[in-house]
Amino acid sequence: MKKDSKVVLKDSNNPYESMLARFDVAAKIIKLDEATHNVLKVPSKQVTVSLPVYMDDGTTKVFEGYRIIHSTILGPSKGGIRYSTLVDVDEVKALAAWMTWKCAIADIPYGGAKGGITCDPSKMSVGELERLTRAYTIAMSDVFGENKDVPAPDMNTGPREMAWIVDTYSKIKREYIPGVVTGKPLHLGGSLGRTEATGRGVMIAAMEAMKKLKMNPSKTKAAVQGFGNVGSYAAHFFVEQGIKVIGISDAWGAYYNPKGIDIAKAIAHSETHGKRLTGLKNVEKITNEELLELNVDLLAPCAMENQITHKNVHKLKAKLIVEGANGPTTADADAILQDKGILVIPDILANGGGVTVSYFEWVQNRNGYYWSLEDVIKRADDSMIKAFANCWGDATKYKTTMRIGAYIFALNKVANAIKSRGHF
Repeated sequence: MKKDSKVVLKDSNNPYESMLARFDVAAKIIKLDEATHNVLKVPSKQVTVSLPVYMDDGTTKVFEGYRIIHSTILGPSKGGIRYSTLVDVDEVKALAAWMTWKCAIADIPYGGAKGGITCDPSKMSVGELERLTRAYTIAMSDVFGENKDVPAPDMNTGPREMAWIVDTYSKIKREYIPGVVTGKPLHLGGSLGRTEATGRGVMIAAMEAMKKLKMNPSKTKAAVQGFGNVGSYAAHFFVEQGIKVIGISDAWGAYYNPKGIDIAKAIAHSETHGKRLTGLKNVEKITNEELLELNVDLLAPCAMENQITHKNVHKLKAKLIVEGANGPTTADADAILQDKGILVIPDILANGGGVTVSYFEWVQNRNGYYWSLEDVIKRADDSMIKAFANCWGDATKYKTTMRIGAYIFALNKVANAIKSRGHF
């Protein structure tokens, strides 16, 4: 694979800059025309709202919420809603664009979007979170829609918040519309297999990559950064495949056992200790930085953006990186990873299992007919395997990295749709 153009960033920690840098490299390789380039490098819609919320102490606090639609070229926009103090416009813009590429790679009829509210949900009561979610839904009621823009859970949101959105949106529209969001509780039209879908997809992508590298799962050691929904399930499925997971982490620290960590016990511990691994037995406490640098064959960053940078990339020892998180690697680290001969399965491919099963949920809602878990798993696994093959094919064809190969596949698909639909 040839060396891609060196990326120079004004701000290496800006996820939107990182997304544009990869986008520009791929666009140059396929000689994307200027008009299409200009359309795709910016979001099609950006909505910012102020959300006054009555707090439990009697005060009213105003939160800022966002919904950014990057593209609806291939279908309704799709993307999660995150609650975090770190939410800002550039982050949401990057996440929205990544969703466009992710949906194109997964071959599902969606465009890309992302939403968020700047808040600290850990310091809010259930009642405050419900009032905030309902206020956000009301403010975005003209943006959301089963055929327009379909939200889903993301950081610090889940089935509970999706249920509140469905209820609020349905009351506004005066009809029950479960397909307006995905990631709902099963009893409100959620899909079997959705909770574990992203982590399972990470495993499928890893297994496909290991075949290319001729890596034996039973002789493979792995570290998983992040032990939320994605990381915990990825670790669980790695173990099922015979991979030894020797390092895991959460926001409060990392844990290491060279003989292998009992992932089932770690998941049970997390569930009974407030989603924390603190106090986990038979492990050595290390830092999150040390986790990334462990002597492993497979590294799965499943936590936050900007974890692998030009500052720490030289210390990585893994042969294979499978990105469960969105944007865990900054663009200026890509060339160094390439020089080191580390195969990276990019986020827009590796964590596509979640949006794929979200699409299945939307289809089931619209049809009023629900599939078995076996059907969901088979369809999702087949989709991930096909997506991997497509991205590998373009990476090989253009003699580039898997990340740029994935961008090329996505850009070609969206660009062809733009040309077919035309401009006006």
